[in-house]
Amino acid sequence: MIAYLGLGSNLGDREAHLRRAVARLRSIDPSLSVSSVFSTSPVGGPPQGPYLNAVVRLVTDLSARRLLALAHDLEQEAGRVRTVRNGPRTLDVDLLLYGDEQIDEPDLVVPHPRLHERAFVLAPLEELAPELVPPAWRDELGGVAEVDRSVRKVGTLSLS
Repeated sequence: MIAYLGLGSNLGDREAHLRRAVARLRSIDPSLSVSSVFSTSPVGGPPQGPYLNAVVRLVTDLSARRLLALAHDLEQEAGRVRTVRNGPRTLDVDLLLYGDEQIDEPDLVVPHPRLHERAFVLAPLEELAPELVPPAWRDELGGVAEVDRSVRKVGTLSLS
């Protein structure tokens, strides 16, 4: 199954948190693909610093539920503490897409319910799978200039 995971961090060594998550995900799919890293403004929650975001594409035989459990394990390993909804975090891992499957359970919704509302997911996803991103998403999310200011490509993860 082809799955896409969104990664984000805005606490501590943000890039290191993303690198460690990708390294662990490589144990599932050594040839996974990683988007560029984007600096993004936080969406919702209390005042907080900017995020680094990326998207990972991997092939897996794990179920969607097991992949979600792995995402939570990665967050816990990075020291994430869930105290405030949409608050700052060392690592956030979201299961965005799991093949063509549609899942609607209380704790697992795929495709991710806000996927098409979030430039910080759409920009990196577009690099890996442009066919999965609505062609006019920039215009729908406020116009190119606004999106360009809040979502800015800053480089790639050094994954040595």
